[in-house]
Amino acid sequence: MIEIDGSHGEGGGQLLRMAVALAAITGQALRVGNVRAKRSNPGLAPQHLAAVKAVAALCGAEAEGLQVRSPEVVFHPHRLRGGEFQFDVGTAGSVTLVLQAVLPVALVCAERVVMRITGGTDVRDSPPLDYFRCVFLPLLSLMGGRVSLEVARRGYYPRGGGEIRVEVQAGAALRPLVTEARGALREVGGIAHTANLPAHITARMARAAQQALPPVPAPQIEQPLLGWPQAIGQGGAIVLWALSEGGVLGAAATAQRGVPAERLGDEAGRALRAEIESGATLDVHAADQLLVYAALANGLSRFTARTLSSHASTTMWLIERFLPVEFGAAQAGPLWRVDCRPRLK
Repeated sequence: MIEIDGSHGEGGGQLLRMAVALAAITGQALRVGNVRAKRSNPGLAPQHLAAVKAVAALCGAEAEGLQVRSPEVVFHPHRLRGGEFQFDVGTAGSVTLVLQAVLPVALVCAERVVMRITGGTDVRDSPPLDYFRCVFLPLLSLMGGRVSLEVARRGYYPRGGGEIRVEVQAGAALRPLVTEARGALREVGGIAHTANLPAHITARMARAAQQALPPVPAPQIEQPLLGWPQAIGQGGAIVLWALSEGGVLGAAATAQRGVPAERLGDEAGRALRAEIESGATLDVHAADQLLVYAALANGLSRFTARTLSSHASTTMWLIERFLPVEFGAAQAGPLWRVDCRPRLK
């Protein structure tokens, strides 16, 4: 059994989600103690519980400690299987955080996996759904991942109730991700959406983002206005991206009660501008989220990032506990150069 201290590094929920995913992929039993020990509300939250249960469903795992606020999880995986699954976070907990755990497992299944996940689609402290759909999945597609996503309904804090359908095709061998040079920008775009709110909020959010972004190429930001039944409750988000010859960079901000629309748009616009001007090939969030796929790919992956998050450092440490790979991360001028290579025997 692999023993993981859940307080290691940044000590958050991502360590638990990735640990159970890696246990399922490798078939190794796992114990995670001190779950989310460095958070103000330690232990399993509903979205972390949903993520562990989702991974357990794909590998028929026997698990202990699956209760809200549990400080320890013991996980005994069995054989991976495909099929159709329904996962309900039960709150406004993030569906994209559940996907961070279950998607790597689904990709290595020998059979097609279809998942319906209900919860929050655009909530704080997690990737908004449009970032996952328009930035992360295109990058995963470059590596050979065949994943489609349909949005049945949006859901926000505190009610949740959003629903997505994700289909993962079997038999896709992941290719290494090698993006050392970004190339010229082809397009800067985005989506600013609100649900069950006045139209001027969306327009103000998009306008502030456009003012913060470089003027060339001219940013094109869609502004959909959602109502019932497209969305439950009030909420919104802005997701921006920059397409280049080498891939896509992204940035996002999620609507919060009491935070002006202009501040959200400006925050997202400045974040994407910083990514563009840095010359990085992956944004700071994608550089974290793609590490497990680089480890599962057959060969050397290499990319650059504007900075290396504590999430990324913790994830690299964790992956090396399960898979025969080695990560390297070194600062080269203003950028971090990250590589993932098979471990020498």
